[in-house]
Amino acid sequence: MAERTAILNVVGLTPRVLGPDTPRLSALAAKGGLIRVKPVLPAVTCTAQSTYLTGCPPAEHGCVANGWYDRTLAEHQFWKQSNHVVQGKKLWETLRERRPGFTCAKLFWWYNMYATADWSITPRPMYPADGRKVFDVYTHPMRMRDEIKADLGPFPFPAFWGPMAGIASSEWIARSAEWVEERHKPDLSLVYLPHLDYNLQRLGPNDPKMAADYRAIDRVAGGLIDFYAQRGVRSVVLSEYGITAVKRSIALNRVFRAKGWITIKEELGLELMDCGASKVFAIADHQIAHIYVNDRSLLGAVRSAVEGVDGVTRVLDAAGQRAEGLDHARSGDLVAFSAEDAWFTYYYWDDDTKAPDFARCVDIHRKYGYDPVELFIDPQIALPKLKVAGKLLRKALGFRTLMDLISLDPSLVKGSHGTCPADSAEWPVLIGTGALPGDASIAATDVHDRLLAACLK
Repeated sequence: MAERTAILNVVGLTPRVLGPDTPRLSALAAKGGLIRVKPVLPAVTCTAQSTYLTGCPPAEHGCVANGWYDRTLAEHQFWKQSNHVVQGKKLWETLRERRPGFTCAKLFWWYNMYATADWSITPRPMYPADGRKVFDVYTHPMRMRDEIKADLGPFPFPAFWGPMAGIASSEWIARSAEWVEERHKPDLSLVYLPHLDYNLQRLGPNDPKMAADYRAIDRVAGGLIDFYAQRGVRSVVLSEYGITAVKRSIALNRVFRAKGWITIKEELGLELMDCGASKVFAIADHQIAHIYVNDRSLLGAVRSAVEGVDGVTRVLDAAGQRAEGLDHARSGDLVAFSAEDAWFTYYYWDDDTKAPDFARCVDIHRKYGYDPVELFIDPQIALPKLKVAGKLLRKALGFRTLMDLISLDPSLVKGSHGTCPADSAEWPVLIGTGALPGDASIAATDVHDRLLAACLK
């Protein structure tokens, strides 16, 4: 019988992280081989996962970042969940062709809804018509949602993202992986463990307090490795990117606004960016920004303007995107990358009192880019715990409540990712598939075949 496999996606794990604070993961690396992975560009969650699972660059699978602008709808799309977004054959689909009857569980990896995996669990709030946001998960088969919550309790959604994000979400995901294994014994389990993503962005990789986070994820991942070993399941560990220390942010949309290229729509006294009516705008995502130029006569001027912004290291036009495997209909007309010590914000307002209401909330879909400041409660709020408790009480009583607790200060963020770090000690890793001669590092597009080979042993 072929060996069954579990692939643990330990977000933010790099060669530099491995050491005395990660004894379990380090032991697996010593035993099963460690390969440094040159990250795909952009080195962000949706792009990296799609590359690993298809073996294709973004130009082919279409996941050019965590979000992009849909030119047809004239709307920005962030953190979509349908697996149909990912173009190309997935790892488990190839394995089914090679091994009839092959089964797969996809646990909290992204683009998990309507995938062809046999079992899946993904975060998915409910949005009743009265404006509430009710935390929940989506599962396939559908009945599994009630079954797993009855056994494990509700998924701790606030610990998955936002100011309360922490180890509890990774612990629940690990328990869900054990729950699925005990009941279904999938041939392949894809398990997402996001814990390091949080404080590596809050504190930065050089903060000594990160040692506690390394020990926490090592405990969770190590427990899963032991659990799977007892059931004859081989564990492979990989990561999507390394997080580098940052000290500055870049607001391209403010640059474009100063030049008169952004169209602002005022709603209830606050400012919204009207992408469809703007001549130029950026969709920001960590250390990458997709720049969409609706007025093509400005293309050269836009490139010159962006190249002149402090902290921007590269601007790719169509030819540059082809060279990087990033040329896809979803990509911007230009794609900018920041220096390792910088990152892009989506901010476009000049006056914080005019910022849209969602700017001060955890709202991953409406913002015109990824916002790591959502990891922080505004430090200017007096007695923040009391304010949070009061808002939660109002929600519990059925009142509409704006959870406007998030800062508008990008300097709070101390770590980011998206570009390719110069030091390979900051690259993602592949552990447990063995290493071949010359395997000091491989390209992200090569990870797929290593995973495929591991699952076929």
